[in-house]
Amino acid sequence: MNAVLIAVLVMLILSLLRINVVFSLAVGALIGGLVGGISLIDTVSIYTDGLGNSASVALSYALLGGFAMAVSRTGLPDAVVQLALKIVGKEGETKKKSLSKVLILLIILIISCFSQNVIPVHIAFIPLLIPPLLKVFNQLKIDRRLVATVITFGLVTPYMYLPAGFGKIYHDILFTNIKESGLTIDKGDITTAMALPALGMVVGLLFAVFISYRKPRTYEDIDIDQGTEERTGYTTRGIIVALLAIVAALTVQLLVDSMIFGALAGIVVVYFSGALKWNEADPVLTNGMRMMAFIGFVMLSASGFAKVLQETGDVEALVKGSVALIGGNQMLGAFLMLVIGLLVTMGIGSSFSTIPIIATIFVPLCLELGMSPMATICIVGTAGALGDAGSPASDSTLGPTSGLAVDRQHDHIWDTCVPTFLHYNIPLIIFGWIASVIL
Repeated sequence: MNAVLIAVLVMLILSLLRINVVFSLAVGALIGGLVGGISLIDTVSIYTDGLGNSASVALSYALLGGFAMAVSRTGLPDAVVQLALKIVGKEGETKKKSLSKVLILLIILIISCFSQNVIPVHIAFIPLLIPPLLKVFNQLKIDRRLVATVITFGLVTPYMYLPAGFGKIYHDILFTNIKESGLTIDKGDITTAMALPALGMVVGLLFAVFISYRKPRTYEDIDIDQGTEERTGYTTRGIIVALLAIVAALTVQLLVDSMIFGALAGIVVVYFSGALKWNEADPVLTNGMRMMAFIGFVMLSASGFAKVLQETGDVEALVKGSVALIGGNQMLGAFLMLVIGLLVTMGIGSSFSTIPIIATIFVPLCLELGMSPMATICIVGTAGALGDAGSPASDSTLGPTSGLAVDRQHDHIWDTCVPTFLHYNIPLIIFGWIASVIL
């Protein structure tokens, strides 16, 4: 039995049974290591060593949570809510509901896309924007599964297609690893090759909006206890401070390439503005970190999981096993490579980390099957992105859950992972496979 396949299936089955994702990843890694011929002690050691690979990411998310909570004390979220209520209208009059839903979802979609390419703050905007809007969602009876799919679209599609912000990083990783694996390509061809897979994501989004989650869904209005005193509203000065803090955080992040110090810079601005009193700072930041702590723990566990999978060597074995089934058939080969990419990314939760793992195997296989450079780019790029939407360990699903589940009415697996998996991974496989055949 293939260790990678067994480990990922165990992790997914446990997650679907509502077992904690961190625990599911740990158990999946343990079983995967044993199936892969690694001793129990060595598996535990490899898993533990792998945890350190995501330590900086975990700390980044914790500090981003603290930064979001600090900014909330400036009154910016209150201003957002008041604006949303004006859009909705008093008591959400029926005649305005449809337009209000579309407008609010469109704003969330634009901000999500901008967070990847224009203002690369990644998921930092979610704990700042989404929790204050939950009561507005409730008033409009918006299905939170739809909000999750909208946010995840914005977190994944832009970096797949556009070579800017996080997209530039993804395209650089894709270009470098394909080149090092023996195929010289033009970096400008990546956008063209990824056009059809990106279109598949658009189709999935439209299906979610107009078919799957168009019906209203009722939630309870539950007060969110974030460990802070009741805010009285917002002021112009508070909004200016919030904007300055966001600009400072973004500037520092881009200058030193560190979300950790970017978040610290934003917190310092809020501190010295007086919007956050020194004697209130500790509980405010602690509660903000707690809000994002779950993401940090999952990312740590996913890093250990990925380390165990790599040490088994069964990713390559999985590909070689598939080669025997391909028999020189390009269409079957493309499909199997996409499925393998889905399995790997679903397990480790990071498309950026998947590319180096699969490129060294997929590129020679594509060349052996006589596929064009454009088709090869499409297969490797799509296979890497597959699973990012839908993986329990991906920040593209953990991020939406962190904002939508603060009142405990949104489940990470069934309300974020399953909807995003169905609406994005299935179209990605279909459109990626079509693109690999016609390119």
